[in-house]
Amino acid sequence: MNLREIPHQTHESPAPIRAWLAARGWCLHTHQHAMLARAADPATLLIAPTGGGKTLAGFLPTLAELATPGTPPDGLHTLYISPLKALTADIRRNLGAPVAEMGLDLRIEDRTGDTPSHTRRRQRADPPHILLTTPESLALMLSYPDAPRLFAGLQRVVVDEIHALAESKRGDQLMLALARLQALRPGLRRVGLSATVEDPAAIAHLLAPHPAPCAVLAADPGPAPDIAMLDTPQAPPWAGGSAAHAIPSVLEQIRQHRTTLIFHNTRAQAEIFFRNLWLANDDHLPIAIHHGSLDKTQRTRVEAAMQRGELRAIVCTGSLDLGLDWGDVDLVIQIGAPRNVKRLVQRIGRANHRYNTPSKARIAPANQFEVIECAAALEAMRAGALDGEPRGAGPLDVLCQHILIAACSGPFHADALFAEIITAGPYAALPRTDFDACLDFCATGGYALRAYDRWQRLQLREGGLWHLRDPRSARLIRMNIGTIQDSDTLKVRQGRKRGGKPLGEVEEAFAATLTPGDTFLIGGQVVRFDALREMQIEVSPAPKRTPRIATFMGTKFATSTQLSARIMELLTRKDGWPDLPAHTARWLELQRSFSALPRPDHLLIETFPHRGQSHSCIYGFAGRNAQQTLGLLLTRRMEEMGLDPLGFVATDYATLIWGLEPLRDPAPLFDEDALTRDCDQWLTGNAVMKRTFRAAATIAGLIQRNSPGQRKNGRQATFSSDILYDTLARHDPDHLLLRITRTEAMRGLVDFARIRDMARRTRGRIDHRHLSRVSPLAAPMLLELGSVRIDGRAQDKLIARETARLMADSGLAMLQTPRQAQ
Repeated sequence: MNLREIPHQTHESPAPIRAWLAARGWCLHTHQHAMLARAADPATLLIAPTGGGKTLAGFLPTLAELATPGTPPDGLHTLYISPLKALTADIRRNLGAPVAEMGLDLRIEDRTGDTPSHTRRRQRADPPHILLTTPESLALMLSYPDAPRLFAGLQRVVVDEIHALAESKRGDQLMLALARLQALRPGLRRVGLSATVEDPAAIAHLLAPHPAPCAVLAADPGPAPDIAMLDTPQAPPWAGGSAAHAIPSVLEQIRQHRTTLIFHNTRAQAEIFFRNLWLANDDHLPIAIHHGSLDKTQRTRVEAAMQRGELRAIVCTGSLDLGLDWGDVDLVIQIGAPRNVKRLVQRIGRANHRYNTPSKARIAPANQFEVIECAAALEAMRAGALDGEPRGAGPLDVLCQHILIAACSGPFHADALFAEIITAGPYAALPRTDFDACLDFCATGGYALRAYDRWQRLQLREGGLWHLRDPRSARLIRMNIGTIQDSDTLKVRQGRKRGGKPLGEVEEAFAATLTPGDTFLIGGQVVRFDALREMQIEVSPAPKRTPRIATFMGTKFATSTQLSARIMELLTRKDGWPDLPAHTARWLELQRSFSALPRPDHLLIETFPHRGQSHSCIYGFAGRNAQQTLGLLLTRRMEEMGLDPLGFVATDYATLIWGLEPLRDPAPLFDEDALTRDCDQWLTGNAVMKRTFRAAATIAGLIQRNSPGQRKNGRQATFSSDILYDTLARHDPDHLLLRITRTEAMRGLVDFARIRDMARRTRGRIDHRHLSRVSPLAAPMLLELGSVRIDGRAQDKLIARETARLMADSGLAMLQTPRQAQ
């Protein structure tokens, strides 16, 4: 339902709300009136632009019900759920003020992992009227036997930023929790809020309490944003991601605006850019950095300074993506290609956080190919074409955890629990056989593990009820609730004492490479590694040293399928590229005249010699993960074909492979069935499988990272999961967790679905160009970092060739005996 097509609603709001609005000279927007009018609907998804008052719209039915004459009822009335702990605190402040000004006697509290234990205990005994929480805290509350009493009066649930939750297993866990709430409170009404939904019907299906429907309300999107590529005197480099060329232009934009958010796709890139920006900041403008690996105290200090308007710019990552109101931001700059149109729209909405006021944003491509991607993203955004991958069925590892949570809250009948679970959107089509397999896993651990007591967690007793086999295990289950996989990190602290200033965290794997005296960047400053004590890294300032770059676990985004398709469409335009910078248009014209440009329904492959080796560049436009997997699969096949590959490098757009022999007939390499078989063989025993198994086993409860008084570090958890993986692979290859692992690996880091889509899209139509030298489009690939070396026969042959050449050049070849010459 599009609210631009309906007349202004006249639903009467209670007197306190009308008086509060009148005192400020405000009136409700059409979509806010519509939310009041549909307050009795079982589920409603509201899509409204940033600054459009969607949070108030979500709470209006609650306030209307609680503002009716008489004393508000005791107990919990409305549950608000957000993906961020910080967002719950922000909403508490923003909602608390109008509630107080309306004179409503309501308690509004938040409950997250940061809430003190004594407060959590009080909330269970005496809940507030409105509770603001996260999916993990909700799951924890539902795990207690007193959950029916806690939620006895619950009327409404508001899910904010539902698009962000829908993209991960946190959304699946939340929908299972809502199904449990619906069973406790059959009349419960749901509201989902978002500014960026690419497929409203899919999100509505996710939110709906099946088989009940979920209405979709789309508010007027407001004025189009003021967005363009950042004008830089210097053209972007051919490769790399630092965007150092844009520093002068970024500083000029900061000077011209009140507060600027400078977004990056990774934490490492944010650290590099912040340091370069700070070194060029001759005007000493107050600039800060914010990302998830920094110490919480530092992040909080930056957030407070933003709200007070004390900062002119903040270099940040996705930590500031979502709907927090961070002061008077009037410009957003995206450094590097956004990889995803929906993410770009979300970030742009941080500027001019007001309805009917256009947001202002600039994009700074980090290299030449990103100029093309940014142009395609701008076109898609102006056309309202958001992107996103279709949701699969609800993951079974999350279902296993939910079954254990249900058992913690009390005995259950399998039939009743199954009937409850299939009311959740992600599990509406769940086969009973899959449910039974998950239940058996929770009860026995599966065939290969059923002899071990530690994995026999459930027991079927009299009356057909499933119980926890040992009630004491409930504590361990609760300590490991959640689907977020924490990276294995070590805290970084300045100084040798425990009271030294905390700076943040770095990965264990990065810490293992450090030796005393090494330097790295964290929080925008260069520090020197001094020692590792009690699993903490001790550092000291080293401002004049050249730093290494700390590595962070943050997601490395791949260009979306829809954006990749739009890039290819842009490349094939016959009328040229008048909207692209002149240097980029000339580059593409040169490529078209020398070789060819990629086409959506053909697979362009260029083969050319370079520095004595044969190179093949495959322009698959399948995203970084899939192009990386493609490189691994193709080099395996090329090794079998005697082409002696030496290595490859992958980007979001192409894979470049080099070796000793030229690729003459690529068609056999891209047969879909052959690629599938190769992928299956490659995954068996691969590190990707073991990493994916570890995540699934942790979520499903087979591995506990947390236990009373201790937490396993990364190495301990990896050791445990690797032993389990090898045991199951050897003795129980059809084990539920191995099935989950394969499914997750294929659509996760491996991203094989996009390779399959590439094969089906091109259907054997290969445009193979044999060139005399590197092409203009392939040249930047030779400058990319992160190449993968292939250790095979080619390395031995290469050494033999180099040895023979050296012997000949030095005159030593004549001294070889016949046996040596052989």
